[in-house]
Amino acid sequence: MKTTHIPDVLSVQSLREMYLKKELTPKEVIEVIIQRSKQDEPMNIWITPPDLAFIQPYLDGLSNIDIEQAPLWGIPFAIKDNIDLAGIPTTAGCPDYAFTPSEHATVVKHLIEAGAIPVGKTNLDQFATGLVGTRSPYGETHNALKDEMISGGSSAGSPVAVARGQAAFSLGTDTAGSGRVPAALNRLVGFKPSLGAWSTKGVVPACASLDCVTVFSHNIEDAKIVDQVVRKYDDQNPWSKDIPKPSPKLPKKVCLPKSPLRFFGPYGNQYKEAWDKSLERIKSWGLPIEWIDNQLFSNVAKLLYEGPFVAERWADLGTFVDSHPGSTFPVTEKVLKSGANETFTASLLFDTMHKLKQYQLQVKKRLSDAVFITPTAGGTWSREQVRKDPIQTNSDMGEYTNHCNLLDLCAISVPFEDAAKDIPFGVTFFALSEHEDFILGLAEKSQAHSTRIKESPAYKELATTNDSVLLAVCGLHMRGLPLEHQLNEHRATFIYKTETAKKYRMFKLPTNPPKPGLIKTEQEGSSIQVELWECPTETFGAFVAAIPAPLGIGKIELKDGSEVQGFICEPYATEEAEDISNLGGWREYLGQPMNFI
Repeated sequence: MKTTHIPDVLSVQSLREMYLKKELTPKEVIEVIIQRSKQDEPMNIWITPPDLAFIQPYLDGLSNIDIEQAPLWGIPFAIKDNIDLAGIPTTAGCPDYAFTPSEHATVVKHLIEAGAIPVGKTNLDQFATGLVGTRSPYGETHNALKDEMISGGSSAGSPVAVARGQAAFSLGTDTAGSGRVPAALNRLVGFKPSLGAWSTKGVVPACASLDCVTVFSHNIEDAKIVDQVVRKYDDQNPWSKDIPKPSPKLPKKVCLPKSPLRFFGPYGNQYKEAWDKSLERIKSWGLPIEWIDNQLFSNVAKLLYEGPFVAERWADLGTFVDSHPGSTFPVTEKVLKSGANETFTASLLFDTMHKLKQYQLQVKKRLSDAVFITPTAGGTWSREQVRKDPIQTNSDMGEYTNHCNLLDLCAISVPFEDAAKDIPFGVTFFALSEHEDFILGLAEKSQAHSTRIKESPAYKELATTNDSVLLAVCGLHMRGLPLEHQLNEHRATFIYKTETAKKYRMFKLPTNPPKPGLIKTEQEGSSIQVELWECPTETFGAFVAAIPAPLGIGKIELKDGSEVQGFICEPYATEEAEDISNLGGWREYLGQPMNFI
């Protein structure tokens, strides 16, 4: 192997860039993934773990695929083991149920055609029945960050594989929250497209009419690339729909739950604090906010497991369960058999369907131009706590997710500020099926604001690389302002917004147009809000050379004590300038709060 460092965090974009520069080969990445999977074997991530014996043909096939035309060329991905990969057993988390498919699931086929490399089949709550990741005869999947905590389910192993650097993205499924809850618990993005947007052909059904294939990734961009590849109408799948590829944009308003939310588990108080902080961030975006009655969504959620819809699970799997006594995980069998309840009559089913239609109509009116936002989950549990009370703990995890597919909503869970050390907190954006553009637009906005970027391994690697420079921008070069184009022309990329240390003064310089001048002071100063951008080293010099006096580039101390390059001003220029430090930043001077973008 070469000495090229393979990042702890794998992403589509970073790997693709290294491939194009010939700094790395897909086989080198796969060899590291195999090594990592062996080191993490006690975490029960995989049912079919990464192995060159079945991966090599996909590596060999890359020679017949043009990297320029294949957006996922050489990108490793993991597959939840209720989704078919030809020639590899599909178990759905039940050894006696296992079969070996002769062809790929439709979504897997599209990904491989785009150059992606399947690296293994991941552990899951058996038959995708659960939201905790502990209901598997292949072992309880451990949380990627805090070992004693649950991974979330049912997709369990898929997000943990991504979070542990064993895949750049992974496929899960989502019937009641399985593509969102484990994303939140492992500090990932979890995108659940609209029902039918991605084919479910080759997926073991949980509730066929509600099942979705989903993607887990570290960022919105990677999820969007996967969506672009797999979003196709499938005339072999009765549930498939021709839903156009979304282009992210912001909704006209944001809807938030009016009634107090319930938080639970050993970190319940911290989850509540994290939600309160999330609300402040959401309010700062400048979008109109409507507080709505969330009881409607709670009523719909109850229909999924407390009414006749649960019979759909039994219709798909009841014959197997009855004919294979002892093969099903005990708690899974209890949940499945609840669908055989004799009180779930045909008339009750139709009555429930009619109620649901009324709920759907109300939600369609409420969210016609809006996104509804809730915590992805109200808490989390240790794996030991789930063992002691497997039914209630699992039920709690779905409190803010179960309504989604019944209402035909799309959703995306994104990481917000952690609730506690190594206890991530996620927020979910919901929209109508025809408005995936809204949730992706808000997700991009949220990602741009996330202070978690700075603390992630990906950021730390960026901050120390010789290929780019971190640049603090405090004036006309900020996003949406007149000189932003100069950063774009030099291929700079926005990272996130932050503040300087409390050691600076900002002046309005008497120029035309007015510009800010930032001065570091030995006395008590102010924290000034800035944007952090990444600029390629090869273009940074040309960018600096074009900056006119009295401005220049020097070291800027951020509020956490770290230093980056940034805009500074020669002191002589501030002698007759207006001190606007008390405003806290240039956007405030313009009447555009920093959180506006």
